[in-house]
Amino acid sequence: AVLVAVDARLVGCVAVSDRVKGDAGDAVHYLRERMGAEVWMVTGDSTRVARCVAAEVGVDNVEAEALPGDKVTRIKKLQAEGKIVAMVGDGINDSPALSQADLGIAIGTGTDVAVEAAGVVLMRDTLVDVVTSFDLSRVTYNRIRLNFVWAFGFNATGIPIAAGVLWPAGIILPPWAAGLAMALSSVTVVCSSLLLNRCVFVAVLSSVTVVC
Repeated sequence: AVLVAVDARLVGCVAVSDRVKGDAGDAVHYLRERMGAEVWMVTGDSTRVARCVAAEVGVDNVEAEALPGDKVTRIKKLQAEGKIVAMVGDGINDSPALSQADLGIAIGTGTDVAVEAAGVVLMRDTLVDVVTSFDLSRVTYNRIRLNFVWAFGFNATGIPIAAGVLWPAGIILPPWAAGLAMALSSVTVVCSSLLLNRCVFVAVLSSVTVVC
């Protein structure tokens, strides 16, 4: 708060505060309800401000008036409990915690130090992109597994045939056909990966829907 005085006489009080990001509540709701994540807010702001913001966005676990070292300590405690910790931050004070976390996520509009310390950088100043990054990683990982299964099955079938396992039955795979089949395997995997471009992440109130 800012006190206003005229001629050494108090005439008013002006309260100043940062606005909460409009999508913060939706992101927290998704992380808690859809992903089952335990959400913490560790901030250097005063306890009253921190609890007010936490109540507005739906965060139950709050640690206020925290120094950069306190954020690292909190992350270490959570990790000691066997939990995988993702840290979202955008300031210089967040960089040690971003480095300590299992996954550091920096807001692209934040400081260069935070961006360098993080493993993931969000290009837009929106917390819904945190949810989008998790969904994108899950879709990508599933596509990698699909490509691995396809490539393994293709080669497990094609290599024995190319080696002549069916020769007693009169089936012989010419060298040019074996080379074409090998190239086809690689092209198929690449085309399967390119299908990720068709995925659309639709942000809806309190949810994010992945459409592929």
